[in-house]
Amino acid sequence: SSWLLLAPLLTPPVPVITAPPCSLCPEGAHRFQWIGNLVPEFGISSSHIKVLSSPAEFYELLKVQIKSAKQRVVMASLYLGTGLLEQELVDCLEETLEKSLQAKGSSDLRVSILLDYTRGSRGRKNSRTMLIPLLQRFPEQVRVSLFHTPNLRGLLRLLIPERFNETIGLQHIKVYLFDDNVILSGANLSDLYFTNRQDRYVLLQDSPEIADFFTELVDAIGDVSLQLQRDDTVQMMEGMVHPYQGDKVAYCEIANRRVMEVINSARTRQELLHAKTFHSSQQGSSLLSQKGSQASGDLKPEPDTWIYPLIQMKPFGIQIDEMVTETLLTEAERDARIYLTTGYFNLTQAYMDLILGTRAEYRILLASPEVNGFFGAKGVAGAIPAAYVYIEHQFYSEVCYLHQQERVQLQEYSRAGWTFHAKGLWLYLAGSDLPCLTLIGSPNFGYRSVHRDLEAQVAIVTENKALQQQLHQEQEQLYLCSGVVSSSTFEQPNRYVKLWVKLVTPLIKNFF
Repeated sequence: SSWLLLAPLLTPPVPVITAPPCSLCPEGAHRFQWIGNLVPEFGISSSHIKVLSSPAEFYELLKVQIKSAKQRVVMASLYLGTGLLEQELVDCLEETLEKSLQAKGSSDLRVSILLDYTRGSRGRKNSRTMLIPLLQRFPEQVRVSLFHTPNLRGLLRLLIPERFNETIGLQHIKVYLFDDNVILSGANLSDLYFTNRQDRYVLLQDSPEIADFFTELVDAIGDVSLQLQRDDTVQMMEGMVHPYQGDKVAYCEIANRRVMEVINSARTRQELLHAKTFHSSQQGSSLLSQKGSQASGDLKPEPDTWIYPLIQMKPFGIQIDEMVTETLLTEAERDARIYLTTGYFNLTQAYMDLILGTRAEYRILLASPEVNGFFGAKGVAGAIPAAYVYIEHQFYSEVCYLHQQERVQLQEYSRAGWTFHAKGLWLYLAGSDLPCLTLIGSPNFGYRSVHRDLEAQVAIVTENKALQQQLHQEQEQLYLCSGVVSSSTFEQPNRYVKLWVKLVTPLIKNFF
């Protein structure tokens, strides 16, 4: 079972949290240190972290980072769009690769791109056709991997039409990495996400250990994915089990092993690094005190922030993000505040039960129908915003039935001409006006994120007030564009849900 596959991660077990709130000491023994029992813990300085706020800022940063990359560009996304803005990104990659070749004759720069097979192959002009020129011109330096879920196979694969086949499972991770700089986001590489689709974005600068981890993670998923060829065909790496033609159990076991090797080796490396750093810092503390400020200026800033990568790949039996998220919700103390946001409000039953049955205050931000990404879509997809309204109404009714309206509050994001895709969580401990933890990445906290797709996010834990203020402002900026949901919200004409949608939603809610 998937729990047995996770057994190596579960020792030692998650301890009972007994530390006082945010008792962050130099060894990193803070109240969230139990996450380090499951995944590697990266200590960095808050001065290396920048929270972005707008799609335009995200897009410009992508271009700047691509142009300045010297060793590696690693990009994982659901898909790459086909518009002018996306073409400009491809042109930046081409220009950077060309400069690297001209400078040395043989380039050290490597470009690795991981996308979803079904979403990236949609239509005649698609992600694949956008990237083939790079493969043709720089075959030794560019790798394009297309993940195909092992759950879409046989008759199911033959019968489900394009677009609908994406409901079975996707590569949903969004990581954009340039040398030792890492951007984590929920945004895809598409023009909407560069202009008027609100998401979240965080830049981790000069973080080689974190960059190495995500490079290895994308490589591991790439190794079990289809490799795009210069003639627009795809093939598996030699000796690798095929995701939908080969044995499913064997494929998932190999994929699990590859990903867990990355997680466990990074965790071991970080534990050794922490032990070495702590030991040497104690040994050298008296020597350092004798040295002048000139020497101390060369030292890297002391870590005051901890990064934990949380991976969720249920098809491979990996459930780390789900376990950590559930524990955070369970352990949130009375009077703590949790701000949770999702572009698609379809929480798992476990998350709903924890929100309704625990002690913390919740402010849940979701998309109003008009800013839902499916609003105005043709065909069946056009009914998806109404299905989300129905799910939201059911949850709100449950909140009211349990008399939890004061503790659990729903808010709808609304902004003319924009769509909403932000997801994540901010945790404010009791008595604090600033968050000490945030989750940011690709998961939406829904059934798909937990059970079907490949997901990754990071938990950022910080004691630095300036970074806490950045995170607080990010949260406030998103929630300022929202209105509180009440009973009258569902009486508005645009909240009317047709009977057939109500009947179908329970049957299909696990697919969107």
